[in-house]
Amino acid sequence: MSRYWSAVVHGLTPYVPGEQPKLADLVKLNTNENPYSPSQRVIEAIRAGTGDALRLYPDPLATELRQAIAGFHGLDAAQVFVGNGSDEVLAHAFLALLKHDAPILFPDISYSFYPVYARLYGIDYQEIPLTQAFEIRVDDYFRANGGIIFPNPNAPTGRLLAFGEIERLLQANRDSVVVIDEAYIDFGGASAAPLIARHPQLLLVHTLSKSRALAGLRVGYALGHPDLIAGLVRVKDSFNSYPLDRLALAGGIAAMQDAAWFEATRKTIMASREGLAAGLQALGFEVLPSAANFVFARHPQVRGEALAARLRERSIIVRHFRLPERIADFLRITVGTQTQCAALLAALQEILAARTALG
Repeated sequence: MSRYWSAVVHGLTPYVPGEQPKLADLVKLNTNENPYSPSQRVIEAIRAGTGDALRLYPDPLATELRQAIAGFHGLDAAQVFVGNGSDEVLAHAFLALLKHDAPILFPDISYSFYPVYARLYGIDYQEIPLTQAFEIRVDDYFRANGGIIFPNPNAPTGRLLAFGEIERLLQANRDSVVVIDEAYIDFGGASAAPLIARHPQLLLVHTLSKSRALAGLRVGYALGHPDLIAGLVRVKDSFNSYPLDRLALAGGIAAMQDAAWFEATRKTIMASREGLAAGLQALGFEVLPSAANFVFARHPQVRGEALAARLRERSIIVRHFRLPERIADFLRITVGTQTQCAALLAALQEILAARTALG
């Protein structure tokens, strides 16, 4: 560690993103990327944007993109904030809306960036255990807090919190901000956007990385009451007034406007997810109910770490979490194409058969 680092840097334990390996014939099922190419309208919009205008700064207000997002969700542009990926949007939310005297609350098994942000900004937090079935129990959040944040569907479990439970949570927490990270909501749930009108403390965070196949473009956004959005803007403009470049803005607008591609692709992924889950169950895996573009599964007889290693030998990578111990035997498997899912299931069948043969 460098003696030139600040005390803040010395105390950080950074988030570790999913691996991006360079392996031949790789079947990459570890980072929940969309397996299909983005909308052709997005590609065309980005190509059209690669001209003389790149010498000029982009619109710091991202006006057209915010209008496109607002139109999709039936909101006003004043209720939309955009950032450089949903991780940046979340970071601004932690600083703008969740930094108070009381601790914030989030699940003990959830997106591992949450405790990283909390430590970065000096925010006290409490991790609320999921149930034995890996579900969020909203009654556990009926306590004093400086804010609440969780993904819905949750990650890495994939479990969906019902709409009615979200409203019950909001009714019990009217004096603190509730941030719901809806990164995966398009794969099996309904966005809580309709609740914004009667719950001004609700902030929803979305990304174009998953259901719109734009992980490489880095576009995220938040939906909420204009007062919450104004707080995010104040932080953004104290950090970086131009988080989205001209190409990201052009691609993001096109993505939000191509409803046909969006619907067709997400339905294909949902169908593949059900097929993948059934295939894993046929091999003896326990698979949690998933409303995301991934499944969370474990085999009762083989450790998750060993399975991940055997798959990697076959150039198939999935995500394995060593901690917390409750999920150490689970694998988080991104829903790939039908060909990729078939390759995974065939490899697992071979691995399990070889284990049985060895006794």
